[in-house]
Amino acid sequence: MNYLSGESIAKNLGERILFEGLDISINQGDKMALVANNGTGKSSLLKILAKIDEPDTGTVRWGKNIRIAYLSQESTFDENQTIQELIDHSSTDVISIIRSYEDALEAQTNDFNEETQRAFEYATTMMDQYNAWDFERKLKELLHKFNVFQYDQPISVLSGGQKKRLAISLTLLSNPDLILLDEPTNHLDLEMIEWLEKYLTRSTISILMVSHDRYFIDAICNQIIELESGILSSYKGNYAYYLEKKALQEMTELSEINKAQQLLKKELEWMRRSPKARTTKSKSRISSFYHTEAKAKSGKHEKELDLSVKMSRIGGKVLELKKVYKSYDQLKIIQGFDYTFKKGERIGIVGKNGTGKSTLLNMIMGLELPDSGKINRGETIVFGYYSQDGANSLKNNKRVIEILKDIADVITIANGSVVSASQLLNLFLFPQSMQNQFVEKLSGGEKRRLYLLTVLMKNPNFLILDEPTNDLDILTLNKLESFLEDFGGCILMVSHDRYFLDKIVDHLFIFEGEGVINNFNGSYTEYRQKKDEPFINLNQKPTEISSIKEKKKDPRTTLSFKEKYEYESLEKEIAHLEKEKDTLEKLLAKKSSDYTFVSENASILNEIIGAINQKTDRWITLSERI
Repeated sequence: MNYLSGESIAKNLGERILFEGLDISINQGDKMALVANNGTGKSSLLKILAKIDEPDTGTVRWGKNIRIAYLSQESTFDENQTIQELIDHSSTDVISIIRSYEDALEAQTNDFNEETQRAFEYATTMMDQYNAWDFERKLKELLHKFNVFQYDQPISVLSGGQKKRLAISLTLLSNPDLILLDEPTNHLDLEMIEWLEKYLTRSTISILMVSHDRYFIDAICNQIIELESGILSSYKGNYAYYLEKKALQEMTELSEINKAQQLLKKELEWMRRSPKARTTKSKSRISSFYHTEAKAKSGKHEKELDLSVKMSRIGGKVLELKKVYKSYDQLKIIQGFDYTFKKGERIGIVGKNGTGKSTLLNMIMGLELPDSGKINRGETIVFGYYSQDGANSLKNNKRVIEILKDIADVITIANGSVVSASQLLNLFLFPQSMQNQFVEKLSGGEKRRLYLLTVLMKNPNFLILDEPTNDLDILTLNKLESFLEDFGGCILMVSHDRYFLDKIVDHLFIFEGEGVINNFNGSYTEYRQKKDEPFINLNQKPTEISSIKEKKKDPRTTLSFKEKYEYESLEKEIAHLEKEKDTLEKLLAKKSSDYTFVSENASILNEIIGAINQKTDRWITLSERI
């Protein structure tokens, strides 16, 4: 079943052409990722498909009765509302159906007649169709999963991560056929990303997403569509398959271009002899020459992102933290943190939102002070600090070239040569045509790339990176990874990008909350595999660490006799409850006009559904242990 199709879609941003002549089709069961560089209009295309924006030219057709949900990069809510008020006044289809049902029920109660009865029957049918009877319970369960508990909180006090989790919850439970996701993992911690990944993998919802998270794309998507030079190319398979086929395709194209260039040399000699006899054969050969010439000159001269800046020398002392404590009122952030950094260390910081990851970086940079303890910085250390919101500090009324010239007109790169600000911008994928643009005209990803350049051109030897991968395109990410792999200084970074962490760091600080920071030697994937094993707590004394190692035991993988009996009993209980639920749902549909019967049994149905969900969760927990 075709959910939507677009033909010859074009969109411009002022004088800038984002894309033109795009054809796209999304069918039932498709789980697609849109891969493209920054500034090519990925977000604009999603908004057009979500009916939020319109194309300049072209048409988009949506399937009949297809329900589409859209998750934007940045969540925008009425800041004056509470979470409960947001839920109550949400414009999602399911909430609207629930409110219509409540209105119809009240109307029939106050004035029972043929018209109110028909309206109530229709409202009941829609409740069945959208599975909306226990929507608010399911929504609150999902919000609990996303660590949102206080419904009387105003939206204005929520963090970016909390707003994102709230937006995802409302989007997932709007019961869509197709969901359009624009960077869904931004502002989420790793635990929430992995939960969302599992949810979408198991779901039957069709998906079109834009994401820089390559593990996330690889796990969920069965099709990759690439937007390059205004052309959409489709690859049936996950992200790993796309990379393989893309590399093979580029090798084939390069081989064909090399052959064409060799043939062109021979044909050029023939053309220069100016063939006099314009026979059919010679005319055909002339036509073939121009075709060969076009092929030989069609090689992609890809702009390489060269990040090889010169690094300042590191002395003997790098960075030392001694008994560092930090709290906000009653919230413990860091409790007695000790660590001495060595030359060349690469450490990743992971943990739930709100556990103090960014606070540690800010204290190292002197932007916040610890409550107690010492932070000693080496005299030769030059920090390069990439903060989450640093791109917002770029002045919108300045031109791109001026941003760099405010730092330096020239910079020395790793090989000792000197390049100008304009040449450096070229290396960072800002061609001459973009260098005189005002910053306000750049996309979010382009602003972050420019901000990254301002950090690196100061020749740091200790990089501190706070979520550096957000909004960067795949090309920039690959080049940044290459640079960091070759970087000889220290790296300390917070990131929720598992692929990025696996490639760059070999050591982790795990922020557990309540001021506890655990230490893990290894990559993020290794940490996930060994998560059940005890860690060395950096806040503990050596004697305490030894006692932990002695208590280390193999994780429990089998059920006790009692749990096995419970597991087998749950299967029967769930099956019995499912039968009760089906019987009651049929009775409610049959007697939808009987207000008394519906009002008495609707609550019973909710209790049965709640029991099914509770017992199913327990059954899943036990089954995973077997």
